[in-house]
Amino acid sequence: MCHAREVTSESAWDGESGVAPDVVQLARVVARLRAENERLEQLASTAAVLERAKGVLMARSGRSAPAAYQELTRRASSGGRTLLEECRRVLGEPGGPGPAPSPAPGDLPEAVPAHRDGSVFDSARYVRRTVPRPGRPHTTAATVLRELGEGLVGVADAQELAGRLLDHLAGPPAEADAVMILVRTADGALELGGHAGVGATLAARWRHVPPVAGTAAHDVIRSGEASWLEDPGRDGPHGGPWPTRAWLPVVTGHAVTAALGVLRTVDAPFAPAVRELLEEAARLCAGSLLACGTPPERADRSAERTARLVQPVLDALPGAAVLLAPVRSATGEVEDFRITAAAPRSVDVADRRGGQLVGLRVLECYPTVAGTPAWQGYLETLRTGRPYACDPCPYEEVAPGVRRLSTFSVRATKLGDGLVVTWTCHDGAARQRELLGDVQRLGNLGWADWNLVTDTITWSQQVYSILDRDPERGPLTLEELPRHLVPEDLPAFERAMRGLLGAGTSVDHPFRITTRSGVRHLRVVAEAVLDARDAPVEVHGFVQDITAQRLAELALMETQQAVLAQRTVLRAERTVAARLQQALLPLPGQSLNLADLRVDVAYLPSHDDLNVGGDWYSALELPDGGVLFAVGDVAGHGIDAVAAMAQLRFTAKGMVFTGSSLADALQRLNTLLLHTSDGHHATATMVLGRYDPAARRLTWAQAGHPPPLLVRRGRAEFLTPPDGILLGAQARPAYGRAEFRIEPGDHLLLYTDGLVERVGEVLDEGLGRLAESARREFGGARPGSLDALLARLLPREQRDDICLMDVHLPRRPVVPPTGPDGAGGRSD
Repeated sequence: MCHAREVTSESAWDGESGVAPDVVQLARVVARLRAENERLEQLASTAAVLERAKGVLMARSGRSAPAAYQELTRRASSGGRTLLEECRRVLGEPGGPGPAPSPAPGDLPEAVPAHRDGSVFDSARYVRRTVPRPGRPHTTAATVLRELGEGLVGVADAQELAGRLLDHLAGPPAEADAVMILVRTADGALELGGHAGVGATLAARWRHVPPVAGTAAHDVIRSGEASWLEDPGRDGPHGGPWPTRAWLPVVTGHAVTAALGVLRTVDAPFAPAVRELLEEAARLCAGSLLACGTPPERADRSAERTARLVQPVLDALPGAAVLLAPVRSATGEVEDFRITAAAPRSVDVADRRGGQLVGLRVLECYPTVAGTPAWQGYLETLRTGRPYACDPCPYEEVAPGVRRLSTFSVRATKLGDGLVVTWTCHDGAARQRELLGDVQRLGNLGWADWNLVTDTITWSQQVYSILDRDPERGPLTLEELPRHLVPEDLPAFERAMRGLLGAGTSVDHPFRITTRSGVRHLRVVAEAVLDARDAPVEVHGFVQDITAQRLAELALMETQQAVLAQRTVLRAERTVAARLQQALLPLPGQSLNLADLRVDVAYLPSHDDLNVGGDWYSALELPDGGVLFAVGDVAGHGIDAVAAMAQLRFTAKGMVFTGSSLADALQRLNTLLLHTSDGHHATATMVLGRYDPAARRLTWAQAGHPPPLLVRRGRAEFLTPPDGILLGAQARPAYGRAEFRIEPGDHLLLYTDGLVERVGEVLDEGLGRLAESARREFGGARPGSLDALLARLLPREQRDDICLMDVHLPRRPVVPPTGPDGAGGRSD
């Protein structure tokens, strides 16, 4: 919290402006806050952080201010950090990770020595017994200075700073009776920033000291040298009843901006050790005073007098109450209220308390109050004197990143020219506890805490439900845990506990316990709170029941293992089937010259690496000089499909070799599939063709197979198929036959359905795509190739095997090569 400067301006409301008063008030607030933000940026400079870090280091190590600065510089250089980062490390603020310097011996509770040979589940190894602090007289300056430095960390304002100073300087050796902090203003005068041990009357005399010569505080600020007054007549009219006084310069940044007065009733000179102590105390004050800022600019003196009279009354109140002073514009219009006094138990929505509220402006801190019934009530009470009260009403505060809704009951009463406002916050604590319980129940988790200093263990109610333990028996002790864990989980759990309780390492660990209802899978997430020596003093975290999740994971793991086993079997089966297919269906390495034809064959397996299909082909010369062509596709994949393919391929060749007609061969193949002895009923499609080279005539029959595609003179047309359904579908099917003459330059394409079928489209689209691609590839003057055709047609993901045969009658006669057996070439 920082104090805002008081800025007044002419009212922006008149009869012609059309601007609502609430908008005008908020606009003024924004202007004041912008100016205040500039001041805050200046206060947050490196100098403030450096001064406070020097003070902390001086307190902890007993070093002087120059020695503390040199030590900070040395640490920053050796650690590869900037001076600002090292200062934040010492202060323990964000931006400075790392442990704080070790405290002096005897300042912290001592840990009970760990029994290294004992069990991990022995609480005596970790409980830290607090030993009494050794009695030592607070008579040395180093001791007082160290405790003073620790006490000044985190002071909120100059008034609190003065109180902390007196607390630590009241005893020996300083024996101070009062402390005053005078801050230099822009016009050279002095304002009383804070005081302790000084009565209200005398504080009022020192509230404002004009910039006149001869005053010790002014002289100290001008010269930068401490003034040690052992003669009451040397301090002017404001000396007071203190025989000895010291005024010391407070340097913030690079200038003396304040004077610290230490007043004593001791009628004796300041000893050299005391003088050194007070000078170091003034240096400690510099950082705190710079961080706090100067006291807020006062309104009129009457408001200050009223605040001084009302504050003791508010101090005795048990609830929330503040005194508001109106802030008026030059025209007298109330544009805001400033808090001039506050009860100690006053708490606002930002969790500011008591004295932290003094000096704040209402609209600057609570802008959404503008225009509300409460704001109008304040103005009406100030104008008429009639008290204002409202029933519980919501108040919405917009904090950085957080939208907070609270409910308040407010009362306002006029006092002089100000208002006494009291309020009650209905924060719904019971509802918050209920919601926390619901979160734990729905998430099946509960929190646990173990204080290693007091050796107390605390559980939330849900932990008892998770562990199936009677709450009357209290929490489990560390010694009881091993009896409930599954033995297999003990070694890993021991390691986790050793790291958490011994080294302070956070854990997120699963384990199993046995309960009356069976084994439960739990998860513990815990962290340790460390002291300045990095030793755990408290452990807190949560326990979550993950039994349902773990059982689901185990079931999924079993399913995955079954899938992997099945995949292994399928891979092995594919390997066997692929080898069998390669043995039964050899692919030619080059074009085949059969009679006067040239035949090219392409076979592409699917991208599925687990299945082998039943696509096959045959192209061979018959004893009478003719040529047999066959392309078939057995339904299914795997060993069975390969076996059925082998049956059809060799049986079809045998029947045609022995003189059976094409239709008769298909009839017998159909019977073969219907009456296989292994019980596996297969179906297949096939196209059979017999070519007579003398007449250049092709006779062909089909059984449910896609029709051959003829590419002739730049055109591509599918042959009209004769009757015939797929093999293995009916007991007595009828198969017809068809004939056509092959002309020089023709390409006849026989293929399986994997070439034209796609998921999500009808077969006609695939057939049209094949016809167009074949026309482009084989319909021109240049000779085409199957590889180029397949490149046009193959999808990215090939789901089925493809067998493609190109039967071509060249325009020039084919001269078949003569093999060792005198045959022109064959593929069977």
